[in-house]
Amino acid sequence: MKFTRANALRGTVTVPGDKSISHRSIMFGALSQGTTRVTNFLRGADCLSTIDCFRRLGVRIEDTPEEIRIHGRGLYGLRAPDGMLDVGNSGTTARLICGILAGQNFVSELNGDASLQSRPMKRITEPLSQMGAQIECLLQNGCAPLRIHGSCLHGIHYRSAVASAQVKSCLLLAGLYADGPTSVTEPFLSRNHSEIMLRHFGASVVSEGTTATIYPGAELHAQEIRVPGDISSAAAFIAAGLIVPDSEIRICHVGINPTRDGILKVCRAMGADITLLNENHGNGEPTADLLVRHSTLHGAVVEGAVIPTLIDELPLVAALACYAKGTTVIKDAQELKVKESNRIDVMVNNLRAMGACVTATEDGMIIEGDHPLRGTVIDSCLDHRIAMTFAVAALGADGETGIRGADCVRISYPDFYKDLEKLQKS
Repeated sequence: MKFTRANALRGTVTVPGDKSISHRSIMFGALSQGTTRVTNFLRGADCLSTIDCFRRLGVRIEDTPEEIRIHGRGLYGLRAPDGMLDVGNSGTTARLICGILAGQNFVSELNGDASLQSRPMKRITEPLSQMGAQIECLLQNGCAPLRIHGSCLHGIHYRSAVASAQVKSCLLLAGLYADGPTSVTEPFLSRNHSEIMLRHFGASVVSEGTTATIYPGAELHAQEIRVPGDISSAAAFIAAGLIVPDSEIRICHVGINPTRDGILKVCRAMGADITLLNENHGNGEPTADLLVRHSTLHGAVVEGAVIPTLIDELPLVAALACYAKGTTVIKDAQELKVKESNRIDVMVNNLRAMGACVTATEDGMIIEGDHPLRGTVIDSCLDHRIAMTFAVAALGADGETGIRGADCVRISYPDFYKDLEKLQKS
């Protein structure tokens, strides 16, 4: 797929439902009593993998044009799957479902695609083992495929070395089946969708600072969920609107949870003109329309507690930095190395190919801004965030940019290119 410089981007766009919340709506609905109804569900490949896995575990899930209906089986109603569970490319599915499977009374196995098989699983298997879980890495390399022997679990207080919502959520889900409270303390607060939604379903979850604690024993009850627009998907249009002259884009009904809104904070620190309209703080997950106008940007230091709140948006921050005055430094972002690709190396190599002045560091990047970008051929490494980032970066570059593996955006945003094209025609 090929992209060229845009003259202006104007119009309104509604991004798909939040991927993190869509995953959790299926999982928590499956463990509940009654029928959970979900609207604005993200029908991307990752979330469809979650649906497939829970169907294989005996849960009836109806996918209609209007909504997803999950007919819950309760905490102890899952059935042993016939064969291996396939999580595809979804690290969220793999890590969260392990917490659930660890407390069942059957043996299960899971695997995914080649990218998923390279992602580290010790970060969940080790604390789960402390809870009494029996999990084998079948290739003995700390990665999938995994075999999980359902066990009697014990509550623990785990101090995570990384701020990871996947690690935290995995252990909280396992804590539903433990014999006492389970707590997770992080170095910084990661996204808190699990805590919010588990409470909504009736679980006893307490949050204090960077520690979340779940108390076992409470049944979960079905809910109605409207998934807000995914701010990680909205970030691509935020970046596009900021770098393309004479642009004004309105992005509707976007989730602005404080543990996810780091992209707004960093863009504003770089001089971005972003206005929040129609703010709604009901149901625990705040939303707003985002009005984005072209802006003159300057460099910034991105580090510390803000990193977990925009980890998936950091490739776009790096691209924005190329169009900013001065130097942008991204620190404390080692987690970028273990995403769908090594996003530090992939971003640095591709940005350099476009003419950017960028240096990789052990935990991030240093980008010298205001070096004109030129079109080239980009290798997405089949990473949806990389493909979207360079589709945006190309809109301000000279010449033509081609993206190999561009269709990988189906993982999180199947209509991304169509929506981007509509803004150019408006």
